[in-house]
Amino acid sequence: MKITANIITLNEEKNIEAVIKSVQTVCDEVLVVDSLSSDKTCEIAESLGAKVIKQKYLGDGPQKAFGEPIAEHDWILSIDADERLDTNAINAIKKLDLEKTEYDGFSFARKTYVGDNFIKLWYPDRVTRLYNRKKCAYSKQKGHAKVEAKNICDLEADMLHYSYEDYVHMIRVTEKFIKRGAQISYDAGKRANAFDPFIHGVGALFKALVLKGGAFHGIHGWNVAVISAFSSYMKYALMLEMQKDDK
Repeated sequence: MKITANIITLNEEKNIEAVIKSVQTVCDEVLVVDSLSSDKTCEIAESLGAKVIKQKYLGDGPQKAFGEPIAEHDWILSIDADERLDTNAINAIKKLDLEKTEYDGFSFARKTYVGDNFIKLWYPDRVTRLYNRKKCAYSKQKGHAKVEAKNICDLEADMLHYSYEDYVHMIRVTEKFIKRGAQISYDAGKRANAFDPFIHGVGALFKALVLKGGAFHGIHGWNVAVISAFSSYMKYALMLEMQKDDK
């Protein structure tokens, strides 16, 4: 059974070559859904044999779902531009019999890096990325969407996630997600009270340091835990600001 790789992009000229070459080890078609990049993302992708479709960004879920009906093959491998298939993932996919499998999709353990530092705190961070579009699809959530499927097989395989160049980059990206998350929650009708920033901030810190053992992962565990707590705190703090206009 053939596989189509589905990659969404926006100004990813630094990453696009590596991710395309990664998926070409197991995929028969590479589809790039580009959110109107202003750099050379599209040119590089096309030079490597990818099919490029330009589409104004619709949100995470809708953008990834946009490519599903365009793909030539029913089995789709969804991967972000800053992700790569580890060697064990390539081997695991090659061993699959997708013609006869009973599963609707397969998940990978995602290994996230800040620079060259593997963040153990977030591992295994399971994500379903290889799926049959006839049986399941991406949710329509605009933020942090996922493949909605019931019959999933967890592969003993890793997807490498080079999400942040360094901690400065991580903080900048976190600020963007804080604003987006607060706006999505607000638009969905959710409201915060005066205690929510503190409760969620402290809760995120406790979960990261104690429940997930981040306190024992050295400075990187502490860095990530503190930034996660800040993110949770500020999301609800921003929602409180938005709610001032409700009165």
